[in-house]
Amino acid sequence: MRLASFPALSSLAVAALLGLATLPAAASPDEAMNKAGCMACHAKDKKVVGPAFKDIAAKYKGQPDAVARLMDKVRKGGSGSFGPIPMSPNGPDKINDADLKAAVESILKTS
Repeated sequence: MRLASFPALSSLAVAALLGLATLPAAASPDEAMNKAGCMACHAKDKKVVGPAFKDIAAKYKGQPDAVARLMDKVRKGGSGSFGPIPMSPNGPDKINDADLKAAVESILKTS
């Protein structure tokens, strides 16, 4: 059976392939955090508006669900974990799931 036999399917397949072809290569965690705007409020070793990455790493050290919990915090935003200043939600349009996971894993390795 040829794909051309199904015009709607072939259009979807072509669109999907073109979409995949135009996705940027996965960024390094630092590049992803810069692009997403994380570094406007955070730094690796000092508090800016939000907590330092080293402080986040220390707070979540040894917690097996730390990556999932922090990803959820980034997605939903909020305040209270490190003080009263709220962090706005950061959706997949700002940082995709793979880059967010890599960024959180990188943050948790900060010392």
